[in-house]
Amino acid sequence: MMLPVSELHDFPGHPFQVRDDEEMEKLAESITQHGVLMPGLVRPRAAGGYEIVAGHRRKFASMKAGIREMPVIVRDMDDDTAVILMVDSNVQRENVLPSEKARAYKMKLDAMKRQGERTDLTSGQLGQKLKSIYSVEKIAQDAGESTKQVQRYIRLNELIPELLEMVDGNEIKFNPAYELAFLRSEEQAVLYDILQAEEVTPSLSQAQRLKRASQEGRLSEQDISVIMREEKAQTRDTGKVTLPAREIEQFFPKSYTPEQKKKVIVKLLASWARQRGEQMR
Repeated sequence: MMLPVSELHDFPGHPFQVRDDEEMEKLAESITQHGVLMPGLVRPRAAGGYEIVAGHRRKFASMKAGIREMPVIVRDMDDDTAVILMVDSNVQRENVLPSEKARAYKMKLDAMKRQGERTDLTSGQLGQKLKSIYSVEKIAQDAGESTKQVQRYIRLNELIPELLEMVDGNEIKFNPAYELAFLRSEEQAVLYDILQAEEVTPSLSQAQRLKRASQEGRLSEQDISVIMREEKAQTRDTGKVTLPAREIEQFFPKSYTPEQKKKVIVKLLASWARQRGEQMR
């Protein structure tokens, strides 16, 4: 049916950002010309209106295009079924951030475990562990990823927001980020402060050393500082240039992804190089 976009409400805790970027501009233009070709999926909302399960970007693009109604399929479903369908309809999109995958996989895992508790007669701690393993395998199969990779993404939820933001910005690579997710939150907070002060990022070997020291109960602020400064001394002359997010984010719209920021910077550098070349002629 056709429903007013004003009656379509976002899914609670929706882990995927709706970015007003170049792709959104193209979607809005397409909707202006052809309308919404694929209906969204919604369910009735207890407080009135409808809750979007799939179609958040289509709703945003419709509003951007000045379209007041959108085609949707209305379906009654419980919370866990809605979570699973919401994740499955979004997680294989391009440009999904690590934090988005981490939250989405965790939401789906929790929903599947709750469904298992209602239908699986296996009891006890072993039964819970087996259901969790099977759920992760199903998530991996649905997403086209390995079980281990899904588990690693879910572990990223243990990172403090500041470090997870650095992962999204590609300032911390995925493998080191996974190791850092085993640090206690207070240790992560100290690490983040040191990373900002020293303008460094942890390598995989550093992250593994930090994790090992934390698990052995001997990771102090001084230990973290020493480990991070060692890497800085080793890489000082490699020609690597680091641009801390806090120094450049003021120049970009909040909706810009790390890849979009990179493209803009490279384009500006190319323009600067051309100008220098002309001046030296």
